[in-house]
Amino acid sequence: MTLEPQDKKVLSDMRIEKACKYLQDASANFKEGRYETAVNRSYYAALNAVRSVLILEGVDPETHKGVITMLSLRFIKPALLSKDILKKFELLLARRTDVDYGDFEIVEASDAADSLKSAEQIIETIERVRTKLVAELMT
Repeated sequence: MTLEPQDKKVLSDMRIEKACKYLQDASANFKEGRYETAVNRSYYAALNAVRSVLILEGVDPETHKGVITMLSLRFIKPALLSKDILKKFELLLARRTDVDYGDFEIVEASDAADSLKSAEQIIETIERVRTKLVAELMT
């Protein structure tokens, strides 16, 4: 994918805004006791945050697995992000898959709260890296 720096920034900004919106949705759902939906929205909040930094590298994976692979290659391996971020992201994906596709999955409040907390941490960490990358990209 070939995008101009300004286009990468605009797309990255849109994705981080979506991540924040989904995080708000996750929090609202959690407060209302809709734990499965809170888990789902927590994952998609984190996914959009990750995609917001990947696009700055000119990478736009089409699958969840592709996002994990590119996150690992572009940000974890060169130590721009900690392995903990990847582990949290993978756990969020596993939980989201369970609640979306599992017939008998029951989500406890503690798991939903942990998902929400993990998504918040991922977004905060990604935003710090994203800010630096945008500054470098625009110079």
